[in-house]
Amino acid sequence: MKIAITLDSACDLTKEIIEEYDFKVIPFGVNMGDRFIYDGEISTLEIFEWADKNKTLPKTNAVNEEAFKEFFAEILKNHDAIIHFDISSDMSSAYNNAVNASKHFNNVYVIDSRTLSTGISLLAIYAKKLSKSIDDPKEIVEMVERRTADVQASFVLERLDYLHRGGRCSTIKLLGANLLKIRPQIVVKNGSMGLGDKFRGKIEKCVTEYCNTVLKQNPSPDKSVIFITHSHATEDMVSAAKDAIADLGFEKIYITTAGCTISSHCGKNTLGILFLNA
Repeated sequence: MKIAITLDSACDLTKEIIEEYDFKVIPFGVNMGDRFIYDGEISTLEIFEWADKNKTLPKTNAVNEEAFKEFFAEILKNHDAIIHFDISSDMSSAYNNAVNASKHFNNVYVIDSRTLSTGISLLAIYAKKLSKSIDDPKEIVEMVERRTADVQASFVLERLDYLHRGGRCSTIKLLGANLLKIRPQIVVKNGSMGLGDKFRGKIEKCVTEYCNTVLKQNPSPDKSVIFITHSHATEDMVSAAKDAIADLGFEKIYITTAGCTISSHCGKNTLGILFLNA
């Protein structure tokens, strides 16, 4: 059976990785004032420039049901079944829209990843590997869903003004964090984002401390793949993350730039390491 693995663009994958695993990706929409674009059609640097100039955040638009129907129908012309992954249903209506669209077919299976960014991609890669030896999409879905809780997805932020603009951070906390150079960790648990540890000082040092903390808290990672995902972080930040994981034996280390969804909510110089626990 020929099974397609599909994702929404909150997966934050590069074109090269999408081609490597033969994934199909459907884009979110982004509203910047009266301008509408699709995720991937604009640089996230342009998003930051627009947000800083207008002192407001772009609005991301989940893929609607009709778009999912067209997307699935086109892929099924050349595949026997589809296993589709969406950003956590607690963060977006995309999952529910995909489920409603899937009801028009008898061979489309939609998974609520309960995570975001390349955390979604980790599950999709796992599904792709399973599809090479398992023909039953239902069996693959069951195995993948058992691993959603194994995704370690978190980020360290240099700035809090984007969270403040999105209503996720009070003005008092924003001013205090800026004054003390506090860099918070955002952790995804049970499908939602929450506050983790706090680091203080230069962002490059905080990246090292963040990576060491995450790896200490998750001492038995699945070492087949790890992502370093960032929203146009500095070279020194990326290097600090690479150094922190360099000697841990991960078979594949992918570095990706976050797309519109993560970037619009967290701002520039956000960086995370994402992997599955064994």
